[in-house]
Amino acid sequence: MTVAAGIGYALVALGPSLSLFVSVISRKPFLILTLLSSTLVWLVSLIILSGLWRPFLPLKANVWWPYALLVLSSVCFQEALRFLFWKLYMRLEDVLDSFADRISRPRLFLTDKLQIALAGGLGHGVAHAVFFCLSLLTPAFGPATFYVDRCSKVPFFLVSAIIALAFVMIHTFSMVIAFEGYAKGNKVDQVIVPVIHLSAGMLTLVNFASEGCVIGVPLLYLVASLTLLHCGKMVWQRLIESRNQSGPTLR
Repeated sequence: MTVAAGIGYALVALGPSLSLFVSVISRKPFLILTLLSSTLVWLVSLIILSGLWRPFLPLKANVWWPYALLVLSSVCFQEALRFLFWKLYMRLEDVLDSFADRISRPRLFLTDKLQIALAGGLGHGVAHAVFFCLSLLTPAFGPATFYVDRCSKVPFFLVSAIIALAFVMIHTFSMVIAFEGYAKGNKVDQVIVPVIHLSAGMLTLVNFASEGCVIGVPLLYLVASLTLLHCGKMVWQRLIESRNQSGPTLR
């Protein structure tokens, strides 16, 4: 393979994130700060998880349950961290609202809150892509590519990039769902986010089967699509509710 191929794999994993950053996040400095802080938090969490599991590595490739336990513990840790991240955000929101009151400026609008959740989720997704995809791409810039026996039809680097893109979608929109669920006390949304996260993680174990990527990757994108649809429906309902509460406006 060539440099072009390596860059292509990176763009597969992070191209949509870059587009979202340019079109939405980069327009507001506080969204950029949210994205950077979220990326740092999730990278640190992945490093901590790696350190905790280091004494038990390497795991046997022909036994699936240790990997399932690894996924379960990682999801539990990250979901607890997500809740703490939201708590920290709520404190920051109170500070910003208090500051807005002092200088006689409007408080954060609903769209601002949704964009902050989006930026936080994008940071989570980018951290996942960097940790699980970009860190593996260095050999992809060489003169050859790499296949694995259990997914012999598609280059390993391409599969990694495609899976990373799916998780970027899942993490980005799951954060919006979670933040709204926590804020509104919606138990369904509070539960559905860990379920989505755990389901996506467990689906990656399908890749251990012979040619499992042919089944596992489409199922992973099904989970990502359902996450996107649920997030879009929830955001649309919240915007309608906000418009109705604000009363009729002059056209």
